[in-house]
Amino acid sequence: MWEMTRTFLFLDGKPQPPQTAGNLADASAELPAGSYTTLRTYGGNGVVRLDRHVRRLVESLPLNRKAPLEPERVRAALVHALRQTGHAESRMRVTYAPPQLFVSVEPFTPPDPAQEQTGVACMTIRARRERPEAKDTRFLAAARDAYAAMPAMIHEGLMVSDDGAILEGLSSNFFAIRNGRLHTEDERALAGVTRSMVLELAEGVVPRGQGAIHVDEVGELAEAFITSVSREILAVVRIDGTVIGGGRPGPVTGRLIRAFRNAVSRETERLV
Repeated sequence: MWEMTRTFLFLDGKPQPPQTAGNLADASAELPAGSYTTLRTYGGNGVVRLDRHVRRLVESLPLNRKAPLEPERVRAALVHALRQTGHAESRMRVTYAPPQLFVSVEPFTPPDPAQEQTGVACMTIRARRERPEAKDTRFLAAARDAYAAMPAMIHEGLMVSDDGAILEGLSSNFFAIRNGRLHTEDERALAGVTRSMVLELAEGVVPRGQGAIHVDEVGELAEAFITSVSREILAVVRIDGTVIGGGRPGPVTGRLIRAFRNAVSRETERLV
């Protein structure tokens, strides 16, 4: 049976009858403009760094629409949505368009384990967020169109700035190892929750380099990977056809994957 995405609206803490859509992207397209964040469950009802996700929902609102949001309000909304949907594991998108709070839920299937062994291919695209510091739902439509235009063998689009810096993926953050140092864009890329965890863990694994990787440096990379809530850490072995690190995931990426999973085990917070 085909599982649809269900979206719950919460007004004054009270859930309204859910709406359905074909997938999370379609569900988001039907909602009013606002801020958003995406989470996944571990063990059915566990999440990681919920407070940070809630803080980002508020921080991502435009200045003229700032409104507080209590973590307990989001927690209660997630609990209700998970109980109503009952998936073994769920992918959830929380959208905040004050005073409306939406929770969209769909079944979550972890990435193909084979991808961890083989890595994935990416391509660069000329695009960027209008507000790099914010998870604004208006960006989702542009990302959906960009994904639709990519060849089937390409896993992710990497957004490149006018000066040639690789900023981030359409739904991920981008990291690379060059000359033994870890590089990622700071100022012009979204500060993802998974990204922040990876940077913390990397302090004990690999020294940090200055600045982002530029497209003309791709051939010099020893390793590259993308991060997101759904992917966690996923090795990138090709960018625009250029092979990275011999075409296989590298040792630093592997160490970070193991460290990340250990951190998730420590930090998972049960909602119920």
